[in-house]
Amino acid sequence: MSRSGRRRRPPASERQSKPVAPPGLPGGVYRPLSSAEVERIVAAAVEVLERTGIEVVESPCREVFRKAGARVDADNDRVYLDARMVEEGLARAAKEVLLAGRAPRHDLRLGGPRVYMGTGGQAVKILDLDGGVRETRLSDNYHIGRLCDPLEHIHFYMRPVVSRDLANDDIDVNQFYACLAATEKHVMANAYQAERVADLRAMAEVIAGGPEALAARPVISFTACWTVSPLRYAPETVEILDRLVAEGLPVVISSAPQAGATSPAALAGTLVQITAEQLSGVVYVNLLNPGHPLIMGCVPAQADLRTGAFVGGSAEFALLNAACAQIAQHLELPLYNSSGISDSKLPDAQAGLEKGITGLAAALAGANYIHHSAGFLESLLTVAYEQFVIDNDINGEIMRLLRGIEVTPESLSLEVIDEVCKGPGHFLGHPQTLSRMTSEYLYPKLLDRDSRDDWEEKGGQDLREAARTRARQILAEHWPQALSPEIDRALRRRFRILLPEAEMRPAA
Repeated sequence: MSRSGRRRRPPASERQSKPVAPPGLPGGVYRPLSSAEVERIVAAAVEVLERTGIEVVESPCREVFRKAGARVDADNDRVYLDARMVEEGLARAAKEVLLAGRAPRHDLRLGGPRVYMGTGGQAVKILDLDGGVRETRLSDNYHIGRLCDPLEHIHFYMRPVVSRDLANDDIDVNQFYACLAATEKHVMANAYQAERVADLRAMAEVIAGGPEALAARPVISFTACWTVSPLRYAPETVEILDRLVAEGLPVVISSAPQAGATSPAALAGTLVQITAEQLSGVVYVNLLNPGHPLIMGCVPAQADLRTGAFVGGSAEFALLNAACAQIAQHLELPLYNSSGISDSKLPDAQAGLEKGITGLAAALAGANYIHHSAGFLESLLTVAYEQFVIDNDINGEIMRLLRGIEVTPESLSLEVIDEVCKGPGHFLGHPQTLSRMTSEYLYPKLLDRDSRDDWEEKGGQDLREAARTRARQILAEHWPQALSPEIDRALRRRFRILLPEAEMRPAA
């Protein structure tokens, strides 16, 4: 009650219903590097390009560098870039890149410290909901997509598994089709063959509504792992990158060195190397097409120096990816990087720990496109259907932390404190409490907060079994029609689509 004795109505700002943890929130509050250290790393990366150079075999790519003024050592297949070329490449580079959803609510505007979290990777094994382990199939890309479609804290859909049941000639078109048929969220994948890029653009044009519509709102994008660390270009992938740039399609240039194996064991040295690799790619793509929708792709990891095995769930992995966010913001480039990789083989406590620390570090640092944040186990080899459901809750908690605490005259609550302390003595029935229930607090879909008695009465499921139950429910009930029947027929007439139509509807 107010001092006048009348119940105070919550202000309009409190009555409005807004998402508690929306996509695109700004990060940038976690800074493992000082500003001076970021500048030293970037300067050292430029020195690497001048002093060590990059390996580029005789190719159109090397000729592009040579014509732009790079020094070429043809005997050793090395190209050397000076500071001028790097500065000019950065000056031409896009500062923001739109990755469009089929509906604007799913748009991703990459740049600055805005944060989006989603799927990723190329898993080759999957944990079935029945508990078995098998090879991944084309249909998994479709079914995982429709599982992720209603999960609000998985903001984009990057093709998560390799279609092990397809020949290479059929993978490119079919993996994109399976993903685009499952969700209206933005879809990203790689291209296996350069000659398929034009087909993929044609498919996207059919879905987007024509070439102009696709150019304005690109509903697909690509990764191109064009380097083999340390500092070597992969000719076949460079050819694919060239085609993607020629078609005007958004592309990530991804490099993934492992500290101690394919980059220095010193974490700062790995950051220097990956920054040098990225800067060379920024120069190259902007020589081909100034201002191209290009995304810096930093996926640094580490090797366990006791065994040489890939490690993706460590504090060092978290530090490296958070530091890359700082470097990208310093360079004013959009960033794709990584979190949520677990080295555990099951959705267990180890997986939760590793996903939590790596996801939180990348998000709080302001990484833009955080892939691998949902579904992955066994150091990227495996996904599990139930893990996507668990990770949706983890991502939601991370995004809620990112939003922080709103401090306004209303939220300081002076009048509310005064009313309650001089009135009923508790806040549960106060209008502010009711209005803030859904605007201030995030309620996870899966994490259990019941009393033990209530939990036992509901079946006493642990987190993994509860996630399996939820995944089964979604897969049984959620059949999105992301492609209209007309568009689907047009795609099936034009391309060799191998996902059976019967797979895309409930069993009779």
